[in-house]
Amino acid sequence: MNSPHGSRLRLALGTLAAALVLAGCATAPPPVDTAALQPVPAAFKEAPPGRWTVAPPADAQPRGPWWAVFGDPVLDDLLQRAAERNTSLQVAAARWAQARALQQQAQAERRPTLDVAAGVSRQTQPQLANQPATLGSLAAQLNWELDLSGRLGQAAAAATLEAQAQAALLESTRLAVQAAVAQSYLGLRALEAERAIVADTVEAYRGTLRLTERRLAAGDVGELDLERVRSELAATEADALALERQRRLLEHALAQLLGEPASAFALAAGNGLDALQLPAVPAGVPATVLARRPDVASAQRRLLASQARVGVAQAAWFPNLALTTAAGTASPDLGDLLRWSSRAWGLGALLSLPVFDGGRREAAVAQARADFDAAAAGYREQVLLAVREVEDELASLQLLQSQAAAQSRAVAAAARATVLSGARYRNGMIGQLELLDAQRSELRNRRQAVQLQGAQAQATVGLIRALGGGWDRS
Repeated sequence: MNSPHGSRLRLALGTLAAALVLAGCATAPPPVDTAALQPVPAAFKEAPPGRWTVAPPADAQPRGPWWAVFGDPVLDDLLQRAAERNTSLQVAAARWAQARALQQQAQAERRPTLDVAAGVSRQTQPQLANQPATLGSLAAQLNWELDLSGRLGQAAAAATLEAQAQAALLESTRLAVQAAVAQSYLGLRALEAERAIVADTVEAYRGTLRLTERRLAAGDVGELDLERVRSELAATEADALALERQRRLLEHALAQLLGEPASAFALAAGNGLDALQLPAVPAGVPATVLARRPDVASAQRRLLASQARVGVAQAAWFPNLALTTAAGTASPDLGDLLRWSSRAWGLGALLSLPVFDGGRREAAVAQARADFDAAAAGYREQVLLAVREVEDELASLQLLQSQAAAQSRAVAAAARATVLSGARYRNGMIGQLELLDAQRSELRNRRQAVQLQGAQAQATVGLIRALGGGWDRS
C-alpha cells in the first residue's frame, strides 16, 4: 500500500515533469537577418571611383579627434568644451545610465534572493486560555525562480540590447554635437570672411562717394551720378548689417552647443577660412562605411531587443516554478530565541500555470509583435537615411568643387573688369553707372566664392558625420 507521503511526492514530481515538458516547448523567435531586412549597398552612386565594401557593426570603434584635419586650435578648444558641458550629451549619458540600471535589474531577476527578518509579536493563544504571550522569531528566507521557459533570460537579453542601443545613441549624440559645433564654427568663419569683403566694398564706395561729390562741385558729373553712388553705398551697408546679424545669431547658437550662456560667450580669433585644411575624400573608403554609424547600430539593437521581448511575451504562457526555503528560530521566550531547540525550517516549491486570463497574455504577445514590426521599419528607415546622407554629402562635395573652380574664374574676370572700368571711368570713356555695375559684379562674385568655400567645409563635416566619424582605414 502506498503511503500518503509517497503519493504526494509522486504527484509533485509528476507536476514538475509536466512543467519541464511544457517549458521545453518554449522556443525563442528565430534570429533576425538584418542584411536581408534592409541590404546596405556595396557601392555609393556619388562616390569617387574605388572599392566600397560592407562590414559588420563597428560603432564602438574609436574615432579619435576627426576635426583635427582642419588644423584649427580654436575649433579644437570649442569641441573640448562641448564634450564637457553640452546638455544634449548630458541627457544622453543619463539615459544610458538608466538603461544600464534596468539591465542590472533584469539580470538580478535570474538570481536567488536572500532575506533576513526578525520580529516580536504579542498575542493570545487558545492553548494558554487566551492569555497574552510574546512570540519572537529570527529567520532567513531564500527564494529562487527557476527560468524553465527562458522568460527571465530573454528579458535580460532584451535589457542588455537596450543598454547597448542607448550607448550607441550616446555616441550618435556625441557625433551630432561635434558636427554641429564644427559646422557652426565654420559657418561663422565664412560669415566673417564675407563680412570683410563687404566692409572693404563699403570703404571703396565711400571713397567713390567722396570723389563724386568733388566732381559734382566741379561740374564734371550730374546729381544723378551722386545719388547712384549714395544708393549703392547704403545698400552695401545694409548687407553688412545683415551679415553681422547672421554672425551674431550663429554665435549664440554655438554658445548653446557649448552649454554656455550666449551673453558671456565670445569667439576667439582663429584661422581664417583660407587657412583651413580641407581633407580630400579618398577614392576607396574601407569596410567601415556605415558600420561605424552609431544610430544605425542603435536601431539594429533595438530591433533585436524587441525580438527578445516577443519571446518574453510568448513565455508567459508557460509555467513558472519558484523554490522557497526558510530557516531560523522561533520561541515564546526571547531568552530561548537563539537556542538550538528553537530552530525551525521550511522548504517549498510553487508551480503556477496560466489557465484563463481574459486575453491578457494574447494581447501582450500581439503588442510585442507590433513593437517588433515598428522596430524593423525603424531600422530600415535608419539605414536608408544613412545611405541618403552619404550620397547627399558626396554629391555636394563633388559639385561644390566644380562650382568653386568656376566661381574662381568668375572672380578673376570680375576683378579685371573692375580695374578696366575704373581706368576708363577716370579717362571719361564710361559713366558712373558702368563703373558701379563692374564693382557690384566683383562684390557678388567674391561673396559667392566665400560662400562656396564655407559650403565645402560644412559639407566635409557632413560627410564625416554621415560616415560615422571619418574614413580612416582600419
